[in-house]
Amino acid sequence: MQVSEGATNNTASIKNLQGFDPNHPPDPKLIDSCVHCGFCLSTCPSYRVIGKEMDSPRGRIYLMDAINEGEIALNTATVQHFDSCLGCLACVTTCPSGVQYDKLISATRHQVERNYSRSLSDQFIRKLIFSLFPNPDLLRIFLFPLFIYQKLGISQILRATGLIKKISPRLAAMESILPEITLQSFQDNLADIIPAQGKKRYRVGVILGCVQRLFFSPVNEATVRVLTANGCEVVIPKSQGCCAALPEHQGQTEQAKTLARQMIDSFADTGVDFIIINAAGCGHTLKEYGHILADDPEYRDKAKEFAGKVKDAQEFLANVGLTAKLSPLADKPVNLVYQDACHLLHGQKISIQPRQLLKQIPGVTLREPIDAALCCGSAGVYNMLQPEIAEELGQQKATNLVNTGANLIASPNPGCSLQISKHLQLQGKNISVIHPMELLDYAIRGEKLSI
Repeated sequence: MQVSEGATNNTASIKNLQGFDPNHPPDPKLIDSCVHCGFCLSTCPSYRVIGKEMDSPRGRIYLMDAINEGEIALNTATVQHFDSCLGCLACVTTCPSGVQYDKLISATRHQVERNYSRSLSDQFIRKLIFSLFPNPDLLRIFLFPLFIYQKLGISQILRATGLIKKISPRLAAMESILPEITLQSFQDNLADIIPAQGKKRYRVGVILGCVQRLFFSPVNEATVRVLTANGCEVVIPKSQGCCAALPEHQGQTEQAKTLARQMIDSFADTGVDFIIINAAGCGHTLKEYGHILADDPEYRDKAKEFAGKVKDAQEFLANVGLTAKLSPLADKPVNLVYQDACHLLHGQKISIQPRQLLKQIPGVTLREPIDAALCCGSAGVYNMLQPEIAEELGQQKATNLVNTGANLIASPNPGCSLQISKHLQLQGKNISVIHPMELLDYAIRGEKLSI
């Protein structure tokens, strides 16, 4: 068959397109498992907001396949559709064909960060996020100026004028979810080893997190008290750092691997039965260490062993059972709605366990929201990188939670808590958002909430 010169040139240009490199591109076998049925569309938050096929899991799989085949390039036009994905994994739960979209989007994001040159502004904001948030020691340095910034009312003035948003919508998004800095944020009150109360049942390690340990330190303290009250000796290695969730979810390959190795080393020789985490996104990544370090001959087996010990705090307690007595949270019945964090519900398949625990608290009635499985828009750093889509999702989530008639919201992830609290405030709703471990802690100590 004779090929025209034009066709030959076209074939050459296709082969020269910038695409994926040979280092773990999206697996064609996983791509081929998608039958393009469309069941994922209704559960995909980005598709529901944007309404474009290429901003759905099915559409992104089309793009992955086309890039693999050299038919289209990895460029701004294609990367924007990968960036619009929240990584909530709702499509994984929904898919009747069992498509492992989580593995596909993870591989793609690592490819994007290696093979696509972002704009200078995009590079700056990502450099800021991945230098700051996974580094609790560096983040702690910023606590004092942020404390002064809030106490002097500068934040209220800037939000009222909209000045930051005019300069940079992404910086404005970061500022808008900044939690209140208190004197407690500067304290580190947890010892290396905390003994169990009563008969010792387990020896467990506790991971403090990055944002969690600085901005939500009461959650960590409550988690430790609940564990010790239920017969657990708690070990907290001070050498632990970031779990690698943020860089791993955004394709920062080497940073994620480095942080994972550091975390594994920090718990080496501690002799713990389990490793407990109370943040949904962190827990999902910790359980993926075997995958993250699969190519590392030194850490491959260590990573699998480590991941096998990781348990979400609620998962662990529901499994081993509560031994501490629980008291009512208030002097009146509590209508409570539990917010399913995506990386618990879809990533770790944990949904029943938190509800089982909360139902054991006397006087608590659980309410269920519509669209409970839909992402709130936080998604790690998504609400900072894609603020417009995140805003709409946050508004929807807050409205759905409020419409349950609940007077208290339980949220098991710091990012979700910040996102939901922000949109409750924007809607003028005065409903507290509290971590389930804090609620169990209140019930064990007999401390009453003002509801």
